Amino acid sequence: MRVKLEDVCERGSSNIKQSDIIKMSGNYSIYGASGLAGKVNFYHQEQPYVAVVKDGAGIGRTTLNPAKSSVIGTMQYLIPKKNVLPEYLFYAVSYMHLEKYYTGATIPHIYFKDYKNEEFNLDNIEKQLEIIDVLGRCKKVIEARKQELVELDSLTKARFVEMFGDPATNPYNWDKINISEVVGDKVSNGFFAKRDDYADDGNVSVMGVAYIVNRMYSQWQDLPRTNGTDKDIEKFEVKYGDMLFCRSSLVAEGIGKASIVPEDVPQNTLFECHVIRLPLDLSKCVPEYMQVFSTMEYFRRQIIAQSKTATMTTIGQDGILKADILLPPMSKQREFYAFVHQVNKSKFDTMTFAPIYAIINLYLHTYFYQGRR
Repeated sequence: MRVKLEDVCERGSSNIKQSDIIKMSGNYSIYGASGLAGKVNFYHQEQPYVAVVKDGAGIGRTTLNPAKSSVIGTMQYLIPKKNVLPEYLFYAVSYMHLEKYYTGATIPHIYFKDYKNEEFNLDNIEKQLEIIDVLGRCKKVIEARKQELVELDSLTKARFVEMFGDPATNPYNWDKINISEVVGDKVSNGFFAKRDDYADDGNVSVMGVAYIVNRMYSQWQDLPRTNGTDKDIEKFEVKYGDMLFCRSSLVAEGIGKASIVPEDVPQNTLFECHVIRLPLDLSKCVPEYMQVFSTMEYFRRQIIAQSKTATMTTIGQDGILKADILLPPMSKQREFYAFVHQVNKSKFDTMTFAPIYAIINLYLHTYFYQGRR
């Protein structure tokens, strides 16, 4: 039976701010856009529920939160009705392409009223339990692989410090320059498309903030699609050598998180309007060096200092371009690239579990994607 999302859940909201809970303590969990935000002495939901980040860098992130917990105001509750299990609702929402419902030119937002008519298959409770069991086991395998990837990223960062030292102390006396000196083309904000224009058969894919934050390489698999003109493609198409920065975040620590575009990015992949692009000059710097440098405390402090906070924390092109970097010789950067390349081979080996994805896709297309555009 095909059902609309609004038929199987109730929406709830919160007006709690992160600042409201700083001095609180208790036995009940409260969640924010980045996960567990703290422990408090109250809870708002008696049963497990699905939470969706409704604005900022983590927009669209979906979690299944436990009973007797709460969320801060950056998230919205989806409370399951009796005919749907919380875990099943979580999988249904997780696999909806909510990107097409984002609004806001500077700070992205998403509203339940816009995606409440999304449809999926709803079977009886026994069948839901079967599907939850299969997808849950697949998820455990994927989470184990992701942990391996985190460890490999830590290895990359450790090698960076070993080769180049801590930028804050610059023990090898590398040249200190402004980041603008390694920019090879115009710095720009990205492509905008109306949410109604997104379609699975679109001629371009679009990288939003969720696909670039906290990654060595911007994720390009399974991007939302829309239609772009030849001019759009010429202006916003990404390539290896582009460095992408997040323009807005719910907290200052998330602002300006960056990733580079992978070498194997497909054609007609664009970056969207909540992202800033710095096209790097490949004769002066290696993207893999720049990406790891952007995660170091020395660089992060500069970015946060240039950000502005009102309702959200934001940064503009000029703020990023005020940052300084350390620039070792290209020979050293290329040596680091060779190391990253070897780590990437290990990542590829870690990620080659096609049978797991085949099982997931079978269930998704049978129960969740069926009948979608």
